[in-house]
Amino acid sequence: MSDVRTLLKKRPLLFDGGMGTYYKGAPGRECEQANRLDPDGIRAVHRAYLAAGADAIKTNTFGLPRMAAAQDPEWEALADAGWKLAAEAAAGTDAAVFADLGPAPDTEGLSAAQVYTEVVRRFAALGAKNYLFETLSSDTGVLDAVRALRETVPDAFVQVSFAVLPDGYTREGQHCRALVRRMADSGLVDAAGLNCVSAPGAMRTLVQQLGQVGIPLSVMPNAGYPVVTRTQVQYRGKPDYFASELARLAAEGVRILGGCCGTTPAHIFELSKIVGNYAPRPLPEARHETVLSGLEPLRIVPEANFINIGERTNVAGSARFARLIREGSYEEALSVARAQVEAGAQIVDVCMDDGLIDGPAAMRTFLNLMASEPEIARVPTMIDSSKWEVLEAGLEVTQGKAVVNSISLKEGEAEFLRRAAAIRRYGAAAVVMLFDERGQADTFERKIEVAERAYRLLTGNGFPPEEIIFDPNVLAVATGIPEHDGYAKAFIDATRWIKEHLPHAKVSGGVSNLSFAFRGNNAVREAMHSAFLYHAIRAGMDMGIVNPQMLRVYDQIEPELLERVEDVLLCRRPDASERLAEYAHAIREEAAAAPAQAPDAWRTGTLAERIDHAMLKGIADCIEEDALEGYRTLGSPMEVIDRLLMPAMERVGRLFGEGRMFLPQVVKTARVMKRAVAALTPYIEQGTGQSAHTAGKVLIATVKGDVHDIGKNIVSVVMACNGYEIRDLGVMVEPQRIVDEAVAWGAQCICLSGLITPSLDEMIHVCEELERRRLRIPVIIGGATTSELHTAVKIAPVYSGAVVHSPNASRNAQILARLLGPDGESYTAEVRAAQEELRRRFEKEELSRRLIPIVEVRKARKGAPHHTPVVPLHPGRMVFPDFDVADVEPYIDWNFFFPAWGLKGRYPDILDHPERGAEARKLFDDAQTMLARIRDGRLLTLQAAVGIFPARSEGDDIWVADSRGRERRFAMLRNQTRGEENRSLADFIAPAGDWIGCFAVTAGIGLRELEERFRSEGDDYSAIMAKLLADRLTEAFAEVVHSFVRRQMWGYEQGEPPAPAAVIRGDYRGRRMAFGYPASPDHSLKREAFDLLAAEITTGMRLTENWMIDPGEALCGLMFADAEYFSVGKIDTKQLLDYARRRGMEVEQVKKLIPNNI
Repeated sequence: MSDVRTLLKKRPLLFDGGMGTYYKGAPGRECEQANRLDPDGIRAVHRAYLAAGADAIKTNTFGLPRMAAAQDPEWEALADAGWKLAAEAAAGTDAAVFADLGPAPDTEGLSAAQVYTEVVRRFAALGAKNYLFETLSSDTGVLDAVRALRETVPDAFVQVSFAVLPDGYTREGQHCRALVRRMADSGLVDAAGLNCVSAPGAMRTLVQQLGQVGIPLSVMPNAGYPVVTRTQVQYRGKPDYFASELARLAAEGVRILGGCCGTTPAHIFELSKIVGNYAPRPLPEARHETVLSGLEPLRIVPEANFINIGERTNVAGSARFARLIREGSYEEALSVARAQVEAGAQIVDVCMDDGLIDGPAAMRTFLNLMASEPEIARVPTMIDSSKWEVLEAGLEVTQGKAVVNSISLKEGEAEFLRRAAAIRRYGAAAVVMLFDERGQADTFERKIEVAERAYRLLTGNGFPPEEIIFDPNVLAVATGIPEHDGYAKAFIDATRWIKEHLPHAKVSGGVSNLSFAFRGNNAVREAMHSAFLYHAIRAGMDMGIVNPQMLRVYDQIEPELLERVEDVLLCRRPDASERLAEYAHAIREEAAAAPAQAPDAWRTGTLAERIDHAMLKGIADCIEEDALEGYRTLGSPMEVIDRLLMPAMERVGRLFGEGRMFLPQVVKTARVMKRAVAALTPYIEQGTGQSAHTAGKVLIATVKGDVHDIGKNIVSVVMACNGYEIRDLGVMVEPQRIVDEAVAWGAQCICLSGLITPSLDEMIHVCEELERRRLRIPVIIGGATTSELHTAVKIAPVYSGAVVHSPNASRNAQILARLLGPDGESYTAEVRAAQEELRRRFEKEELSRRLIPIVEVRKARKGAPHHTPVVPLHPGRMVFPDFDVADVEPYIDWNFFFPAWGLKGRYPDILDHPERGAEARKLFDDAQTMLARIRDGRLLTLQAAVGIFPARSEGDDIWVADSRGRERRFAMLRNQTRGEENRSLADFIAPAGDWIGCFAVTAGIGLRELEERFRSEGDDYSAIMAKLLADRLTEAFAEVVHSFVRRQMWGYEQGEPPAPAAVIRGDYRGRRMAFGYPASPDHSLKREAFDLLAAEITTGMRLTENWMIDPGEALCGLMFADAEYFSVGKIDTKQLLDYARRRGMEVEQVKKLIPNNI
């Protein structure tokens, strides 16, 4: 039985197909019962899949967890029989056997964890090493069972697979990305992925949602979607289609493939023909990305700016919520949570700490109710309590990946680590309050001391650093107590220190604590919160509990108030607290003395000022009135949108991006915008006759992962008013659905909308899907984050159809008119030409950013240690006029021979390939026959000239002296790519007293005559064979000559010579660098080498005026005693000019010599 981990290092692992649908059991019987009632039938199914090429088979025990949960007395006997049958079928093969476990229900008698644990222990006792948990809708109980399993089978291979609907969610409402990420992060699971429910094509879209995962991914789809007839369920997906779709996934890095419902041995056989073509990619390194989840994943990354935690579902912070919980009005209490999510909360904090409330029971009840409301459950939960039993009660029922708020070192290290381990077991992240046995950390020094200690303890015990969220304690400032003056600055400084010294950890805090000294003075409190967030976010604060009603736009704070607030927060002067208190007192007195200012005083401004104010403040009361006034003034509803509304939205977006506005404020702005557009919509619709052209059918959608629809709705209305038939698919639309709907409806154009940065990738996926299906429907790209440049550089290249960027709704209609009008082809050509120019300019700018200036590179290399020369035993030249083919044959690298004939695969494995093996063996036999003819008939002559010469380096030049002491310059190029070592071949030669080798070899003398002879006899096959063998012999001859130089001429290689296989792998000291290859891309340097070697006098090789060697089967280059392969890559203009000067050539001539480096 093969080791699964070993096989995965070589190629993808191939599972069997759907036992339950392929085996035709008796009606009404469980398939598992056939383990005892029809063992021959089950054994035959296993063997059929093995014969089809499966590397792994599953025991026929999918339903056992369900039977064990129901305490069916038969389940243990069925487990034993199922294991025995699979093991018997696999005996004598290399196939692996997996103990197969389907979903385990939670029952009153047994939890899912208990059921799984009991079943895996049974299989462990039978000798099972491999385990598959499959078709799961949640991960409840799985990790507990795996943890128990590893106590008895430490090296068990465990794979977990989820059944996911096409929208990315399981039937229990959990998102596949969060589930697979939890498995990868657990450190317990070896592979994870998806199976069942979806057809092969849909699986690719789901896999794209998973992102990078640090363990092998598995995909085992159904044969297709089920077709239900009166008597049976059929899966009609054809084996060749199934295999081709999974081959695409293998090419993209999926490591484990197989089938589920409806897949037969024929499906697995077709897949086995392909799977060996894909060498495994290295698994991506852990990205340490913090991902929480409710029904949807929440990535906490710098681009997110700041994550807002809603605080109103906290009995300590909301009197209304506390009253509703005490009264048992949980349904009404849900409205508080719903309002927070609608207001922009990205995490909902739930706290039940109240002396009159049963905390654990209230937490369980409320979280279960939240899980039943998709609009609330889509965001992650923060389980908040100072009591561990309440936190654990929440962990037991919460869905997705939650956050526990909080744990600390207050009760000592042992209890801290015990609670952390429990949180880890539940798959949650943890807020770590900066307390220890000495109490609260209130100074910068104490905060970083406790943070570092907690971080080392947690990470040292396997807690992922990205799931540690520090709360450095936001404490009240300007209280009149001098010790409190530094609290805000200590938080900000500690945040900065944590981000610099504790990799991947996050920082949170409760912001409203800051301003408790100014309760009742909202003007000051709002300014303090906004200014604090501005500085804390810049220091690295990732998230926080914030009341959106107590925030102001940073730029809108009165300058004097802002100065005094920041004096307090940043400790800029000793009297800062007194000065802010004075200002706050003055504000109150002024407010009391002055007549109350009308709350709508801002309504006296101009129309543009009123709209800007309403958008900035999120005030929707008068926006319809202002929008209609704008329509009457400007005469066009689109003018109102383009000139008044959109500039205000763009300003809000800019302030948000700069950290001067926060998400709750942006959400309110979006509501204002929606109401304004709704007021203008009837007038947009009246403009139908404004533009006469041929209309068409246009499909529009906001792409997957994006819920923004304002821009899309505007575009829909405008296009409808211009005579187009519109099909609006709404928001969060999967790429496959967009394409399916467009094809089914006959759309003539697809419009894709998106507001957030990840939407750009989704637009690419849509165009990739269009390209895969060979469609040519024009695509229009629009939305706040899109641009003409991004469309040209990233989206248009993946699709052969037209892809056009539209900056606004008005322009969209004009683009459509041209795309679908009579000059559509010429317009598309114009767009493509403009995009090509944008790409050219972008690549030029990108290259300059990617490259380190050559002056800086050379300056940085000045301190590098010089190469230590190796003095040769026998310097000078040597010629090999007629080398024996027999001595070269063992050094032939056959890996490049078979692909030249269209046969992919590694030698010698390809000779045993189930499909290509026979053809590969025949080809190999023919090659051996031809080699024998060449060798015995001396049909090809192998010649070489080599030499070792005195050398020295000077800058990026290598100066080589001939036998008369005359020096020749070999000008080298230097790598300039940022992040690489920036080498030049000159680095491997000392400034004085060094040596270098030169070589020119060929196995092609006589080839031209041999080819002509074969072709004159009508034997093209032999002509091609001879040419390919001459090419292989040349490479092999170069290795033999290099070995001779290392051992006999230079003499630095001693002892037993390496075997041919080791030589082919390059397992020796020294390197030969051929001209025209990545480290020395300039072919023209062959002239200097040929002259040094007198190659044209001593051998039959000739150099053409274009520096090509005749015969073509030849190599020429340099040999170094110590060097490493590298690639020069792109160079900048300064190095190009300098290289042309050193070569004594015109710049344009050099550009032609090294086009790939310019």
